[in-house]
Amino acid sequence: MTLEEIRKKLDTLDDKLLEIYNSRFELVLKVGEIKNKTKSPIYRPEREKQIIERLKSKNRATNGILTDEAIEALFMELFSIARNFELPERVAFLGPEATFTHQAAEMKFGALGNYQPIHTIKGVFREVASGKAKFGVVPIENSFNGIVSDTISCLSDYNLKIVAEVVLSVHHVLASSEDDIKKIKRIYSKDIAFGQCSKFLEDFGLDNVEQIPVESTAKAAQLAKKDSESAAICPEVAAKMYDLPILFKDIGDSGKNRTRFFIISDFENEASGNDKTTILAKLPNRSGALVDFLLDFKEKKIDLTKIKSHIVGGVSVFFLEFSGHRSDKNIEEIFDKHKESIKFLGSYVKEANDV
Repeated sequence: MTLEEIRKKLDTLDDKLLEIYNSRFELVLKVGEIKNKTKSPIYRPEREKQIIERLKSKNRATNGILTDEAIEALFMELFSIARNFELPERVAFLGPEATFTHQAAEMKFGALGNYQPIHTIKGVFREVASGKAKFGVVPIENSFNGIVSDTISCLSDYNLKIVAEVVLSVHHVLASSEDDIKKIKRIYSKDIAFGQCSKFLEDFGLDNVEQIPVESTAKAAQLAKKDSESAAICPEVAAKMYDLPILFKDIGDSGKNRTRFFIISDFENEASGNDKTTILAKLPNRSGALVDFLLDFKEKKIDLTKIKSHIVGGVSVFFLEFSGHRSDKNIEEIFDKHKESIKFLGSYVKEANDV
């Protein structure tokens, strides 16, 4: 088969794909009309997960050449376009643009999402709680820096629900307009990024260079672009956004640096069959209260995947996660028994047990 013949076949397939896409989006619009009448949420993570898992299984059964990752990437973008067809919904995220939180948002809502960067985690919660944004994207924990206290506090203060989680591998670069790293006099970055890249800085003799903490790694790239004697530790996407040359990639101390993010909104998910539930527990101030509480989970054979203590408003609370959906019978029994102590934060499709 000649190159020209292959191209003609590809053109024919593209024409068919265009026709199929248009047919699919016509149905999407009809679904949107039904959801608007019933006031049902447009974004249904559990439904999207079910579709993707079915397609992966079918692809494997028919020996398709697409990988699971490729199928997920293709259809997540398709779902994002579909949601924008139904109703363009605003997504607030901890900004600015080109941060890891922005990348996490795009993983769920695609390139066409209606994004609004917000400068604080509390601000993101306020935007969603007020109805100015339908969704919020905030970090909850990092594999090296632990739980994000501001997110826990806001989950306690606001009556919003976790509807999805995103786990993102964190890769930093060193970017600078200065070609010779020996001439770099300042390095901008977020405070925790300096710690995550300490071995690289030491190995290349940059540990004694002035470190200037800023509010985000994206802001670091923006500042370094204006300062020719400086560099930034930032995501690759931020360096590209501000046209800042990348000198070194993957400079983190560990290749296993991951951050988990929550998608928050004002609705609850239906069960998907592979769910995780997150709660806050404020237990009675008596000896053995925590032990008794945890024993109930053991008795009901509920798989606890995380328990962290935290102080909210001067009061000790426990942040817990476990496998299953709130509607599961054994979990409902736990909620009924401890309804005075538990604040339900959300049941959502499980992406990872931990970072």
